[in-house]
Amino acid sequence: MDFEAAAGEVHALLGENGAGKTTLSNILTGLYRPDEGEIVLFGRPVEFHSPRDALDAGIAMVHQHFRLVSPFTVAENVVLGDHRDVGRSFLLHTRAIESKVGELSGRYGLAVEPRARIWQLSLGEQQRVEILKALYQDARILILDEPTAVLTPQEADALFETIRAMASDGRTVIFISHKLHEVKAVADRVTVLRRGRSIATLPTNEATPRSLMVGREIELGRQNGAREVGEPCVQLEGISAVGDRGVQAITDVSLMVRRGEILGVAGVAGNGQRELAETIAGMRAPAAGTIRVQGRRLRGGDPREAIAAGVAYVPEDRLGTGVAPGLSVGKNVVLKSYRKPPVSRGPLLLAREIRELAETVMRTYDVRASGPDVPAWQLSGGNLQKVVLAREFSGEPVLLVAASPTRGLDVAGIETVHSYLRGAASQGVGVLLISEDLDEILALADRVVVMYEGTLVGERDAEAATVEEVGLLMAGGEERS
Repeated sequence: MDFEAAAGEVHALLGENGAGKTTLSNILTGLYRPDEGEIVLFGRPVEFHSPRDALDAGIAMVHQHFRLVSPFTVAENVVLGDHRDVGRSFLLHTRAIESKVGELSGRYGLAVEPRARIWQLSLGEQQRVEILKALYQDARILILDEPTAVLTPQEADALFETIRAMASDGRTVIFISHKLHEVKAVADRVTVLRRGRSIATLPTNEATPRSLMVGREIELGRQNGAREVGEPCVQLEGISAVGDRGVQAITDVSLMVRRGEILGVAGVAGNGQRELAETIAGMRAPAAGTIRVQGRRLRGGDPREAIAAGVAYVPEDRLGTGVAPGLSVGKNVVLKSYRKPPVSRGPLLLAREIRELAETVMRTYDVRASGPDVPAWQLSGGNLQKVVLAREFSGEPVLLVAASPTRGLDVAGIETVHSYLRGAASQGVGVLLISEDLDEILALADRVVVMYEGTLVGERDAEAATVEEVGLLMAGGEERS
């Protein structure tokens, strides 16, 4: 693979999951060492033996799977990236660090509380911390992996302005994205990777449609077609819940999803979507209100009860929550069904049956790995998501709660997940789709509700709604209904 980026340039990197984008980025940031070839930085050959070498050379990256210390505060995580004087900084300048982090948050529109613990934050808020960490390091080369995944269109536009300003200062920004409209909005040039090779580098204004990445045209827009909508499969009445930080995260939320319907929940990360999904899935006990699945009232706070009632859950954090990374693909497939035949007999797990089931699932869902014994952490994001979806669908759910199900996936992976969600709805499953990607919400949903500061602030018919209208609601731009 050959790749080059110039000082003062925003250079987009495109390609399917598994094309080599992450591997190339890990080499540039010192996590991997190349077997062959060389890296030339500012005209001089360099060798990185560790990430610290890359940081010292001025290269920082916001990874798709975050590198944060969960018990530490936002400010502590940000300053950890600045290893030049971290010991003295922590001991003597805690308030100054928090003030600097708050200043960066305001300047770049990345709202986050400097004293909050990482484990208390949503995935979108954690991504903001990673961006702040890179900005705090004042990197000369910054690699951003899907940085707009949790931003409203207005916030994404503001981030693009920041990126362009960084490039104007002589910094290089390598922008990894699967959205060509983002690439066209911010990048000067684009390099396309396929199967570990760079196949093209060209000016952004000459970039062709999505077929560049996948070798074929892909349609991700809204697909009109009547689905039969049935009786309510889930009803929430006055649900409130407390977040990990001990304060009210969602307040008096009432909604209904019918069988065969896709209800989209839009909102900027950190406005209660994660807590809402966890409450429905039984992972968080409601402080008030009732949840009914097919008319059956759930006591809440019990994942097994939710599973038995027919609730399937695809969490936003596929690596940390969706799978057990150290277990094999096969064992992850049966995480919800291992207590029942055919994969167990009494207290015994049946290894052959588990393997056969996993092989069937891998063929059905096109999970690309060398076999069912491969540890889950070795899979790409797209293949991990296929494992999670396969496991949840195998339980024949009546309700599927899908939180940011395509975050970080390439165009082909997004198309696959969208087809699974549409297929589930066409078979009578109610789908609660939670996403910060408005294009995705409007392409899939029948109805859209918007969450802001833990409450529902509006409802729209998806076919008639616009990105600008819903984006304004997400930003708190209208009165609550």
